[in-house]
Amino acid sequence: MAGHSKWANIKRQKARVDAVKGKTFTQLSRAIIVAARSGVPDPAGNFQLRTAIEKAKAAGIPNENIDRAIAKGAGTFDGGKPLEAVRYEGYGPGGVAILIEALTDNRNRTAADLRMAFSKNGGNLGETGCVGWMFEHKGVVVLAPPINEEQLLEASLEGGAESYELIEDDRTSAEVFTDVGNLESLSQMLKEAGFSVSDVELRWIPSNTVEVNDSEQARSLLKLIDTLESLDDMQNVTANFEMAEQLMELSIV
Repeated sequence: MAGHSKWANIKRQKARVDAVKGKTFTQLSRAIIVAARSGVPDPAGNFQLRTAIEKAKAAGIPNENIDRAIAKGAGTFDGGKPLEAVRYEGYGPGGVAILIEALTDNRNRTAADLRMAFSKNGGNLGETGCVGWMFEHKGVVVLAPPINEEQLLEASLEGGAESYELIEDDRTSAEVFTDVGNLESLSQMLKEAGFSVSDVELRWIPSNTVEVNDSEQARSLLKLIDTLESLDDMQNVTANFEMAEQLMELSIV
């Protein structure tokens, strides 16, 4: 079963060398709001909401903040403008494709912030669809060690997974990929098979990648990614580049 975790490996490497702490309280709260709005505002009947709440709790967000975010998504909390999920696409240095997911109450502001971030860091914000065709939206179940690969293969096939991959960092944890609609079922099946599920997420998987070997290009690209991820409205940034860990460590700005 072929794997897809090139970008995930880049993200893990980058986190180690630049001490990125992951999603902020604001980003996690907004994810709860959108999940509650897109389905029933009850985690028992809304897998997306249940997953968002679990991640928020793991990050230490207080229960009252979580409850308030659910109420906002359900429309029972008075205050603030409604948020909408918007996808943006663009190019980084060297023609690297970048896909951005945002939650915003002001599209004009968000687009302006993105356009400035791209232009200042050697890229450009493109039209909708300019790079989206290079990515597939998949469900991903992340498994904690230990992993018995023979059992994982059997369970993945039984659960309708498309592929799995041992994570390069330690080869003792794994990611299992599936169709978005099968994510909840696969996650539950893997738990029942005795695996420890550490994360469940939707992820954009690049169908092809660009190898970055030039140090100046690498520095500009990583600065652009950092700038995009630091914007308040950003939820997720995905790109289709590959980069050696040594080059990444030398290129962090």
